[in-house]
Amino acid sequence: MAGDEAQASRRRLGVLASGTGSILAAMLDRGLPVAVVVVDRACRAEDVAGAAGLAVERVERKSFGADFDRSAYTDEVVATLRRHGVGTVAMAGFGTILGPSLFAAWPGRVLNTHPALLPAFKGWHAVRDALAAGAPVSGCTVHVATEAVDDGPVLAQQEVEVVAGDTEETLHERIKAVERVLYPETIRAFLRG
Repeated sequence: MAGDEAQASRRRLGVLASGTGSILAAMLDRGLPVAVVVVDRACRAEDVAGAAGLAVERVERKSFGADFDRSAYTDEVVATLRRHGVGTVAMAGFGTILGPSLFAAWPGRVLNTHPALLPAFKGWHAVRDALAAGAPVSGCTVHVATEAVDDGPVLAQQEVEVVAGDTEETLHERIKAVERVLYPETIRAFLRG
């Protein structure tokens, strides 16, 4: 019985979001067991979560300057996720890099999606950087997140061809279309063990 409870807890998903909620919507469309959505600012993801009847918690980031206390902020996010009994965390366009306490609380159970074929083109401007480098393909990577940004074991990747005339926006939209399928499918497989 205790093993069943532990397995059920592992499947309770906490989603960290900051944007439009399109990745969250894709997760919900595929029936993933989202327990709570945590956002760091007012955003459309709150509306997506609310419309689905999910718990939504805003842990607002009040500073973007040198006085930002990443450790204290991360501890607040961790406490919020723990209140909801989360067993796995999925980042879905979360705009704040979190500190070590998140990864210590869920070792090997924090997932992320990135709009490039890691280890290539890490960072916030991956699509722009792939175009600037003249890469013939880009794509999407789903990986286990670690303290190092855009690092950690790769769980799944899918290529997206770079076509003549691509802009950062057109390429990113094609990558997002792939991401909205690949990420939820990979999360589902991960949760099943």
